[in-house]
Amino acid sequence: MPGQGVSFRWKEDGDPDGFTAWSIFKQETKYFQPSTKEFMMNFRVEDLDGLLEKLRGEGVWIDPNREDYDYRRFAWIMDPEGNRIEL
Repeated sequence: MPGQGVSFRWKEDGDPDGFTAWSIFKQETKYFQPSTKEFMMNFRVEDLDGLLEKLRGEGVWIDPNREDYDYRRFAWIMDPEGNRIEL
């Protein structure tokens, strides 16, 4: 993770990889763009592709970039108030 912060590990339904992260980014970071907000929230979802399809149908802006790893997949959207959200 960029910057500094802390992670709080937890288990849910036997998933040993759950954690809540709080990270500090440099003031000049571009990681939250195109949002102009100084923060971003991240949510774990059960069906990323299904949720993105549903959000696209509602007219939600979806970042065309994706990150796929063996352990997780990531996508980004913008809410109506201009907050970037990582899924």
